[in-house]
Amino acid sequence: MAVVTRTGTHLSVLAVLGVCHLLNDMMQSLIPASYPILKDAYGLDFVQIGMITLTFQLAGSLLQPVAGMVTDRRPAPYSPVVGMMFTLSGLVSLAFAHSYAVILISVALIGIGSSIFHPEATRMARYAAGGRQGLAQGIFQVGGQAGGALGPVFAALIIVPWGQPSLAWFAVSALLAMMLLTWIGSKQRQLSAEFASMRARAKTGAETASHAPRTIAIGLVVLTVLMFAKNAYGESFRSFYTFYLIERFGLTIPASQLMLFVFLLAAAVGVLIGGMLGDRIGRYRIIWISVLGPLPLTLILPYADLFWTGVLTIMINLIMASAFASILIYAMDLLPNRIGLIGGLFYGLNFGLAGVAAACLGVLADTYGVEAVYRICSFLPLVGLLAWFLPRIDEGTGR
Repeated sequence: MAVVTRTGTHLSVLAVLGVCHLLNDMMQSLIPASYPILKDAYGLDFVQIGMITLTFQLAGSLLQPVAGMVTDRRPAPYSPVVGMMFTLSGLVSLAFAHSYAVILISVALIGIGSSIFHPEATRMARYAAGGRQGLAQGIFQVGGQAGGALGPVFAALIIVPWGQPSLAWFAVSALLAMMLLTWIGSKQRQLSAEFASMRARAKTGAETASHAPRTIAIGLVVLTVLMFAKNAYGESFRSFYTFYLIERFGLTIPASQLMLFVFLLAAAVGVLIGGMLGDRIGRYRIIWISVLGPLPLTLILPYADLFWTGVLTIMINLIMASAFASILIYAMDLLPNRIGLIGGLFYGLNFGLAGVAAACLGVLADTYGVEAVYRICSFLPLVGLLAWFLPRIDEGTGR
């Protein structure tokens, strides 16, 4: 039985969704975590590494808005289970890939699985949230961020010593997620009815109000650009941070992977804190703080020693990651009847824009060196000034 709070929040459903998101993103994170091994085994350059990320991210982004639009019209509570089947097949294929082409096909399958998983899972988190949307998205996303953080740990402890075939061992994670998502799917009708009843009682606010097309267009464009800047900076760490640490400070692969884990773990904390604070002080303020706030830290980072590099990267990701829940809920408040589309669009953007950034950064790393990537990316938080143009919509909570 689901644990329900006085605000109508189904905490047990959210917890299971968070675990499924953890498993999904953990399997995804094994891809960049395996880059040092794949680079040595296949003699890849940074452009080819960036192309692996681009292939994965595009496969994980192009289908998400489509899946969201389809499920907005015809709910598909068990579609995330199908997504996990694609992820399972891609992971096993990657474990036994013997060429660069097979690697690209394998990561594309994992990306397709993610594109099917996210829209419907986002909808279920929205339905289970009750009156605490920020907390709900924080729990859901902290699972994803924590899963992403585990990839480098498993790379250091399992993949590096046991090699590429050990990726197949993680197929059990996909099987576990499929079982949990089957239970989640059985809850959709009940949660959907409760959510519809809650909206019917709320006669004002973003849940029922219509916004002008101009307001919606401006809001979505600004949020998209902010998402790009955020993800471009984050991708510089997910794809190239281990190489940066190895090249600049002479760390071993396991040591660099563990530092990447700490960096990604900070994101998990950041999304949860950002989600809860968004319920209290409003999405608009959280977005301002998270996208512009890290600027002084990012400017200092390329010139820091090893200790301060670790400290600064944690602080940067903690602040920057706090934006995602607020960006997602802000977009849902702009289009409250298109939850699947918004979930697919913004998780799709999260994948697609990061993939484009990874490819571009790979070219920069090969041309100017991996250290130059961090000097260039240090200015990306300046894009946060565009938050000035976000419409001040009624959030229903603190502004």
